[in-house]
Amino acid sequence: VLKLFKLLHRTRQEVFKNDTRALEAARQKINEEFKNNQDETSEEKINQLLKIASDVEVILRTSVIQAVHTDSDKI
Repeated sequence: VLKLFKLLHRTRQEVFKNDTRALEAARQKINEEFKNNQDETSEEKINQLLKIASDVEVILRTSVIQAVHTDSDKI
């Protein structure tokens, strides 16, 4: 669980580099989700939550695009 938590935060830092608002929002969401489920004892539920977190990490890494305006009509 801790390994996945750290991986999500590392991915967040790479994906949202130089975007302080997105970095903070992602940090809060990751921490909130892990905190909300920290007392879960059901092995089945824990495995389900870990699968969701792993899927989120893959989506962040492969599907999120950061764009930068280089001109008034170019990104």
